[in-house]
Amino acid sequence: MNLTSLKFTNRDLLLIIDVQNDFVSGVLGTKRAQALIPDIAQFIRDFPGKKIFTMDTHQENYLSTQEGRNLPIIHTVEGTHGWELIDEIKALVTDEDIVFRKKAFGSMDLACKLIHHGSDYDNIYVIGFDTIYCVLSNVVIVKAAAPEVPIHVIASLCACASRETHKTALSVMKTLQVDIIDDDVLDNLPANEGEA
Repeated sequence: MNLTSLKFTNRDLLLIIDVQNDFVSGVLGTKRAQALIPDIAQFIRDFPGKKIFTMDTHQENYLSTQEGRNLPIIHTVEGTHGWELIDEIKALVTDEDIVFRKKAFGSMDLACKLIHHGSDYDNIYVIGFDTIYCVLSNVVIVKAAAPEVPIHVIASLCACASRETHKTALSVMKTLQVDIIDDDVLDNLPANEGEA
């Protein structure tokens, strides 16, 4: 499916996953993520439905956590520049939007919201970073919390450290009956998205 063929309504929900400084230009950033920001910002501006933003949120003890021991790169520590939404995206957050701070790859606050209000939405669209970790984890949570709502991941508005892990994540989500939009864009990505 192609992004330009979609029609969005005010009964659709957009999940914007972790578009934070550390995932764009910081310690876990990629050139692809940087290049996507104008398109992500425009998509958010044009989207007529509800919006939920997530923010990966760690503390100073990150390296002593399970995630920190397995991914020993300090990132998105609450209160730091790297933790903040990038300026272009922060400027788009309105009082009507929801922002969830999450301590892990997936957001349990998002799960609770959708368990109680998932049927309010006709479709759920997902964009953001990092495809293999936080996008995938939140899609799995959304699928469990709102199993009858169609979920659509817009591949052309997601990024990961490598093309291979990006494709792997999209393949897993497709297996979970998630619609992958613009997945043909992957054919043009360099092997290491950091080199894009």
